[in-house]
Amino acid sequence: MPVPAERDRPRDQSLLQRPDGVVGREEAGVVSAATAVLSERAGTSSTALPGVLSDVPVAVLLIDRSAGAVTYANTAAVELAGNVRLPVDIDTWGASVGLTDLGGRPLASTSGPLSLVAQGLPVTGEAVRMTPGQGHRDGDRRDQLLWVTGFPLSRPDGDEHLSLVVFLEVEGGSDPAGEQLQALRERAVVATDIAFTITDPRQPDDPLVWVNPSFGRITGYSYEEAVGRNCRFLQGPATDPATVAEIRAALRARQAITTTLLNHRKDGTAFWNQLSVSPVFDGEGELVSFVGVQTDVTERVRVEREREEAFAAEQTARQEAELARATAERAQADAERARADAERMQGRLALMAEATSTLIATLDLTDVLDRLARLCVPLLADWVFITLVDDTGTVRETASRHRDGFADELRLLATQHVGHLPEVSPTRRSFATSRPVLVQHAAAGLDGLFSSAATREAAERLGMGSLLAVPMVARRRTRGAILLGRRDTERPFDQEDVDLAEDLARRAALAMDNVRLYQQEHTVADTLQRSLLPELPVIPGVESAAHYVSASTAADVGGDFYDLLHLPDGSIGVVIGDVVGHDVAAAAAMGHLRGLIRACAWEAPDPDPAAVLARVDRLVQGLEVASMATMVYARAVPPAEGGAPWRVHLASAGHPPPLLRTPDGEVQLLDGVTGLLIGVDGSLPRRSTAIDLPREATLLAYTDGLIERPGTDLDEGIAELVERLVAAPAGAGPRQLCDAAVAGSLDGRDDVALIAVRFC
Repeated sequence: MPVPAERDRPRDQSLLQRPDGVVGREEAGVVSAATAVLSERAGTSSTALPGVLSDVPVAVLLIDRSAGAVTYANTAAVELAGNVRLPVDIDTWGASVGLTDLGGRPLASTSGPLSLVAQGLPVTGEAVRMTPGQGHRDGDRRDQLLWVTGFPLSRPDGDEHLSLVVFLEVEGGSDPAGEQLQALRERAVVATDIAFTITDPRQPDDPLVWVNPSFGRITGYSYEEAVGRNCRFLQGPATDPATVAEIRAALRARQAITTTLLNHRKDGTAFWNQLSVSPVFDGEGELVSFVGVQTDVTERVRVEREREEAFAAEQTARQEAELARATAERAQADAERARADAERMQGRLALMAEATSTLIATLDLTDVLDRLARLCVPLLADWVFITLVDDTGTVRETASRHRDGFADELRLLATQHVGHLPEVSPTRRSFATSRPVLVQHAAAGLDGLFSSAATREAAERLGMGSLLAVPMVARRRTRGAILLGRRDTERPFDQEDVDLAEDLARRAALAMDNVRLYQQEHTVADTLQRSLLPELPVIPGVESAAHYVSASTAADVGGDFYDLLHLPDGSIGVVIGDVVGHDVAAAAAMGHLRGLIRACAWEAPDPDPAAVLARVDRLVQGLEVASMATMVYARAVPPAEGGAPWRVHLASAGHPPPLLRTPDGEVQLLDGVTGLLIGVDGSLPRRSTAIDLPREATLLAYTDGLIERPGTDLDEGIAELVERLVAAPAGAGPRQLCDAAVAGSLDGRDDVALIAVRFC
């Protein structure tokens, strides 16, 4: 049960104030002295009664009998005495108040009530006078009668010798008679708000032997109902058993006690009772009674409880606010971490997306390595070394990059160190295990990694705070490794960096392996192309040149072809053709078709180009060499005598018409002959045409890839080609004309083949 603060310390009224209400330094010293006296012995009435009596409406004093001095005065007593410092001699205090007996004589005598109390004798009630003009309260100029009651509070043989004195102001005449004095006694007892009780411990169960009327007013029990009973009848089911046990223990030990407990009135209502019980001993030290002083402090306890509840509510609200704030802070921190994680993941995805698009955008290995290095630095590391190895583990190619340059150091390490990596190096360990190798603090472990002091110094200048080597594995083979380095020792690589670097290395390895496969296929295609597109033969009286561009990104070969034949009869055969398709399969079909046209032209029963194309068409369909193809075959017969023109016979199988550039630079379109594509219908007849070519004229045949443009028709493409040939310089040879023909925009949507032959 809460105990009011007044129990723990004397209140401010426990020292006598100056008339202006200000407590000075001297008074503070009095408080210290009085407190020391009152606190000399814990558990006695000296430490308990001030908390009960400080605010009661009657004057109360504590007297130290051994010193003959007043050591405590409550608020009402301060108002009587005025500016008197404590402790103070009893007679001095009485003179300050202006106390006299009823006859007007000072009380400073051994028979005065204060002196009797100071001697340890009880005063059951005596009237005294407070003389006019001596009281402290302003405007109070008439005589006042005070009723004095006092009794000892401690054992005669104890360490402290204290007595309690109570003064009650009552209205009365100047010379009261005996009946008047009796009335004064009764009025004094009735007027006080303090409930006084006296028990007799010498009787069984220590019963009440006297209570004042205030006891009945507080508890509802009359004098007759209370006297003769132990005061435990005030207790109820809500009374704290521990407090009751504490009171019983103090009574058994004959010690004073002050406490607050919940008691019950006669009507059953509960009230908080601040109780001070003091033993009273006779002159021989025999315990004769217990004096109880009680005050109803229900309102004070209620206020204190409300204050405590308000404080508890405030504390709860503050704790809830703190908890809410902490929860909000945690939520904010979690949100920030989630946002940071999302940003990291978004950055990682963006990096991977950029890596994929960047690395597959080229089929040049050196370009791939350079792009990979730019992806790694500075996003992942301060510097990077990329090392590629062959099937034997020998280093074949490297790439490097540093965010701050260091070109000389990188070059030195690439030439003197990377090609001779020791087995303990992170890169070699990554090769051997095909697993990442993380060295978070690499600066302390550089011994044995470098073959020379120069390479070690170069590496230290790059910054060897933390190293991470990840293998580049594609199609179950380790193609190389990426070595990442950071200079900052306080931000080493972690597992998240390892995962990111591994993902990037896998994508880079796949891109590089694709480059490797492309290069292998390119080599095969180049060999095939060289066999299918032979070098033009040197024929007397003829100058020739050819040009070929494939539309295939997988291999530089396609279905377009050209050929120049020096036939057995001395004539010259010129062929241009285009097999449907733009890949290796089309090139293979083109090889078969080229062989057929060669065979048919070489030993033709009828050398006419129309007959030769008709025979080729029948063989293609019969042998299923190709699906469809276009072709132009020209057979040029040299002149029989000097100065005569060349005679050229032309046949076409759905192919764009060839061009003739005369010696004076004029360009003619030879579109007088047409025919079906090869592979459509071999039963239909074909026809040819014959023209005379002046000496130094050039015949130029081409495939449709040279004249096709998105959004335009073939006629516009042919017209642009004619313009380029016309613009060629006078006397331009076959090679110059080929270069002029392909000088326009070739968008690579189709293969391009052309051949130029000048007849001299």
